[in-house]
Amino acid sequence: MPAPAIALPFLRLARPLAILSAAVALSACSAMRPAPLAASDTLPVNQADRQAMRKDVEPIAGPLTLENAIARALKYNLERRSRMMEEALALNQFDVSQYDMLPKLVAQAGYVTRDTDRISLSRNAATGDLSPSQFISQERNRVVGDLGLTWNLLDFGMGYYGARQQANRFLIASEKRRRAMHLLMQDVRTAFWRAASAQKLQADVEKTIAAAEEALADARRAEEERVRNPMDTLRYQRQLLENLRLLEAVSQELTSAQVELAALINAPFGSRIEVAEMKMEGAGAELLKLPVQDMEEVALAQNPDLREQHYNARIAREETRRTLVRLFPNVSFGYNVKYDSDKYLVHRQWNEAGLQLTANLMNLFTGPAQIRLAEAGVALADQRRMATQLSVLTQVHLGRLQLINARNQFERADAIYGTDQKIAALSRNRESAQAQSKLERVSNDTAAILGLLRRYQALAQVQKIESQLLASLGLEPTIGSTSELSLAQLTEQVGRSNDPLQMIRAAGAANPKAQ
Repeated sequence: MPAPAIALPFLRLARPLAILSAAVALSACSAMRPAPLAASDTLPVNQADRQAMRKDVEPIAGPLTLENAIARALKYNLERRSRMMEEALALNQFDVSQYDMLPKLVAQAGYVTRDTDRISLSRNAATGDLSPSQFISQERNRVVGDLGLTWNLLDFGMGYYGARQQANRFLIASEKRRRAMHLLMQDVRTAFWRAASAQKLQADVEKTIAAAEEALADARRAEEERVRNPMDTLRYQRQLLENLRLLEAVSQELTSAQVELAALINAPFGSRIEVAEMKMEGAGAELLKLPVQDMEEVALAQNPDLREQHYNARIAREETRRTLVRLFPNVSFGYNVKYDSDKYLVHRQWNEAGLQLTANLMNLFTGPAQIRLAEAGVALADQRRMATQLSVLTQVHLGRLQLINARNQFERADAIYGTDQKIAALSRNRESAQAQSKLERVSNDTAAILGLLRRYQALAQVQKIESQLLASLGLEPTIGSTSELSLAQLTEQVGRSNDPLQMIRAAGAANPKAQ
């Protein structure tokens, strides 16, 4: 039968099969398309998430100290938990990558059938004539099995260097966790002192606002009764309104401090957090005792950004070795145990072993380009490391200068607050003796409140810049596992190792070196 006649039935069958397969694919895609979430779908998930967020979080008992706030953030902050999970995931990926170096053990089993017998003919080698006999050489239905062990030298080399790269990625995840820890401690310090200023000032702000409102009502009543010069009355009201505007701006700033601190330490929103009275003097003084040259040495050894670039350079060098391994010929060894139920076989079970050497000749042309690409990656990683080193040293010097300036600003704000406090006390005494108006008392009280607010803001700035400098130096409290330690133990360790000089001594004892 000619070939077109044989192919004609298959061509006729191909179109309906194509239409049927397209319809099945479209229906499968429609079934796979997810429906948009409804409120009833998200409600139980949101409730479960809120319960999980507060799970095992100890309630705040008594005034909250700075050490306890930092310990709570390290133990309960959700963003930090995410960073720790990323580090654990990187460790698991490293463990899995080590198995790539093992041989492959593959088991196969199957059932094979055909609708006609496998019949073969024989041809006489001398005459070229076909033998009239036809031979069935295989059963129609067979059961086959195969258990094979394969070891590949190229896969072993690629797996070895891939595992080394994954080990460095795990170390990078650790440095990212450290960086996140530094940022978290900065935010906690700033939010803590803002909450402390809110706790200290909120009652005075509300009292002064009430006095200003009362004085404003008296002034408007005097304006209506025309007992004073209208221009003086209006100027009086404007000064009161200006003081009210300042006081309301202060109140608005203070009300958000509790929410920010609660979010950082994973405390319930709406709950009142009482902040303990802390010593305000001497912030940042211990860190400035360290010579700037010693700061540079500590930063070059401990800064997480710089250490990450060292690990990236390691990964780039391992990639160069992987490229070289990929260019070598491949040697593979295989050993198989096979089974076939075909009754025409004399031996239905047999063993096979083989050794194979293969080489991709195109590597002779593409190899130099691949090597140049890998070397360019190494040069880029080295350049990034040098740029990061310069950036870290710049951060150290700028941070030290900013800390000195912030301490001077705090001392100046403290002196201004002391003066404003004395003026406010004299103003209250003068008002009691009816020697001045309510406007002067409100103005002086407002100035005292603003002076205290700027004092706390200056202190928060000192704490923030000190935390930034510690982050540039790569220093953090020496603590154990936050999941294994109790909150009281973690608070004790944070308080014990919160001294900057002690952190530097601990870092020098550990002496980790990035290579």
